[in-house]
Amino acid sequence: MTHPSSGASIEGLRPAHHHPAGRGMGTDDTLLLRAEGLFHQLGSRWLWRDLELELQPGDRLALVAPSGAGKTLLLRSLALLDPLQQGRLWLRGRTPVAWGLPVWRSCLIYLAQRPVLFPGTVRDNLQAVFQLAVHQERRWRPDILEGWLETLGRDRAFLDLDAERLSGGEGQLLNLLRALQLEPDILLLDEPTASLDPASTEAVESLLAGWLEGGDRACMITSHDGDQLRRFGNRRLDLTV
Repeated sequence: MTHPSSGASIEGLRPAHHHPAGRGMGTDDTLLLRAEGLFHQLGSRWLWRDLELELQPGDRLALVAPSGAGKTLLLRSLALLDPLQQGRLWLRGRTPVAWGLPVWRSCLIYLAQRPVLFPGTVRDNLQAVFQLAVHQERRWRPDILEGWLETLGRDRAFLDLDAERLSGGEGQLLNLLRALQLEPDILLLDEPTASLDPASTEAVESLLAGWLEGGDRACMITSHDGDQLRRFGNRRLDLTV
């Protein structure tokens, strides 16, 4: 849902409603995420204007736009990895200030197409995130991880691989597992299967579908594969309209 002048459209959202002065549309805590009045300009060019979106539990929102239209920037902005030029965000009815930035970023995890991997094994990379203060209450769960590896067609030997010697596709799998174990509310997936073969891509989609069914969660996804967006997404946000 966007204003007519926004240059974007979203399928499947409820129509806008008038809200009394002083009550933001994002204060509905039945939504996972609400974004209102997002603007971003590069020089004289608008990437988006007055953009609004909602994510509800189970949503798989496919982000559609040509290269250079700001898909990655939008995902990073929602995670507050890049600053918002203008606009407001709510997660479960609370603002980023109310959550605090570290908690916000742990609830909305952005997965870059080319992940940053640390020296050591895959296991080392998976366990390292639990050393961060925001994740210290979470625990390493190898039992759950083994189920995910099975879905991905990998065995336990994958955990012993040198992370810095992984292929691009293997790095993307590590990155996905590293995020899933932190139980985020929302995954912001930037070309998550770009380096994977069709069988591995299908396995990732199956893993994500199961993860979404297992709790109060949603995701947004970009992909140069239009078939993937149609296959995996249940709604789409088009930044080109």
